[in-house]
Amino acid sequence: MKLGVMNPVLYDRTFEEAAKYLNSLGVQTIEIGVGGYPGKAHVNAGECLKNPEKIDEIKRIVTENNLEISALSCHGNPVHPNKEIAKGFHDDFIDAVLLAEKLGIDTVITFSGCPGDSETAQKPNWVTCSWPNDFKEIEEYQWNEVLIPYWKKTAKFAKEHGVTKIAFEMHPGFCVYNPTTLLRLREAVGDIIGANFDPSHLFWQGIDPVEAIKALKGAIYHFHAKDTYIDSANTSVKGVLDTDGYDKLPTRSWTFRTVGYGNGAKVWKDIISTLRIVNYDGAISIEHEDPLMSPSEGLEKAVAFLKDILIYEKAGGMWWI
Repeated sequence: MKLGVMNPVLYDRTFEEAAKYLNSLGVQTIEIGVGGYPGKAHVNAGECLKNPEKIDEIKRIVTENNLEISALSCHGNPVHPNKEIAKGFHDDFIDAVLLAEKLGIDTVITFSGCPGDSETAQKPNWVTCSWPNDFKEIEEYQWNEVLIPYWKKTAKFAKEHGVTKIAFEMHPGFCVYNPTTLLRLREAVGDIIGANFDPSHLFWQGIDPVEAIKALKGAIYHFHAKDTYIDSANTSVKGVLDTDGYDKLPTRSWTFRTVGYGNGAKVWKDIISTLRIVNYDGAISIEHEDPLMSPSEGLEKAVAFLKDILIYEKAGGMWWI
């Protein structure tokens, strides 16, 4: 495994300054946002494709700072019912694939997206229950008429350009939000579809990350190191479905935290060990979204915490048997 960082948290620095900083912390990989929700402050995929010298500059900066690119990130909603919004996210994803091809990267991270409830909808409609029957009808429309056809076509394009792993972050608000929905889309589209496994989105849904990792054996293509604190007093009253703003910390049911501040070392050691059991040996990429810590403090605490927990070397022979 290799310790990594997702770069948007360092958008207050230049890409080269961010790379030097990560190198100084002993970070080994960088996950680069190139469009969509992660933004383009460091690397704009479309601009890079028009200016090859920018691609050479990315390679130079990464190499000189002893980093590897673990993936390109382009989270978005390319099946948004508003066609203009959908096109923006789709175009960013296509550019990300083409840039990945130029960089020799085989993994692009995104969201599955979420359509509306019909062809005339203007806003996404995330279905979370099976009754009244209206919701099941919406779900069938979304999956069979929009989601599966879109990703079959887009996955074919990605594969033609050397991207063999489309890693969906399982995120509530989108059609793929848990292992079951991830595997459903993977079965429909093919094994180019896998997970960008982020425990923070599973913790608050009541999903055990260890069991989820086991269920997704062979389908985990990237990993985000981000934690979640569950406020038991608030969840006891309002449950985990929470629409309070992320800044409403006293009333929220859950809050994203730096690793170790939502769950302790034992939980994270079990997660890392289970990743090794299912043969995941890729990047453990820190995504900092902790509202109580600055970017530098959150990153540095996460790096220090994970350095002692990651398993870096291949296991030796079992000499004791």
